[in-house]
Amino acid sequence: MLVYVDQTENSLVRLRLAADLAIRHDSRLTALYVSEWNRAQLDARKAAELGLVSAAGLQDLDQHIGASIDSVAERLRSMLDELTRGRVLQAELRSIDGVAAVVVPQYARYADLCILGRDEPEGPASVNYTFSEHLEKLGRHIAVARNSSRPAARSVNDALPLIERAERTTVLMVNPSGFIDAREGPSGEQMVEHLRVHGATVDAIRIENVAHGAIADRLQAEAHALGADMIVAGAFGHPRLLEKMLGGVTQDLIARMSMPIFMSH
Repeated sequence: MLVYVDQTENSLVRLRLAADLAIRHDSRLTALYVSEWNRAQLDARKAAELGLVSAAGLQDLDQHIGASIDSVAERLRSMLDELTRGRVLQAELRSIDGVAAVVVPQYARYADLCILGRDEPEGPASVNYTFSEHLEKLGRHIAVARNSSRPAARSVNDALPLIERAERTTVLMVNPSGFIDAREGPSGEQMVEHLRVHGATVDAIRIENVAHGAIADRLQAEAHALGADMIVAGAFGHPRLLEKMLGGVTQDLIARMSMPIFMSH
């Protein structure tokens, strides 16, 4: 299991949730920290250059920023040590130089599960891209976004280890009469039975008459109302022209993410 951590405070929450999940699933945990300047640090450097700060002044600023980045790494390492103390968890913090947008995908290819965060763009400690945090638990009540598509089926199968050990799973079928029923695919009830064979505690909810552009918000609203702490959804989209006209559920889920989302493509 891989968890991406950075200079934001949310990384501490993300690390705690990842450690708890790894312990419950007997997983090895790697916390990946990329020694990358965040937006506030880059802005400070640019302001100093525009302010005609001397070369010595710029060097002092660079050293200060470097020390700040290193201190965050030590803080994360100390927290990881605290999380593993007295618990059966094999974990390490790996600090890598580079650009997170490049480094993280490379390491994610060699992990069974990668946990990323969605930092708000205006956050001063955030980098300029987003990789969900204000939670007390993760993977105990899972909401499965169900339709008869291949990506949805793939995401459920990939998430089976999580679903099998979850306390509860709820299958959410949005507009099933227009998608699942119309295509004569396996019903939502068959998905429930499939998951029950794997020992999961499962029920299902049918939600009709949801406008296409509102599906992502409705899924998350239903999941929150149920007390779920994770959504499992397939990552898919329409052809480019149709997606421009209708919008993509996957894109909407990521853009307006309000809880952790497990996705497979």
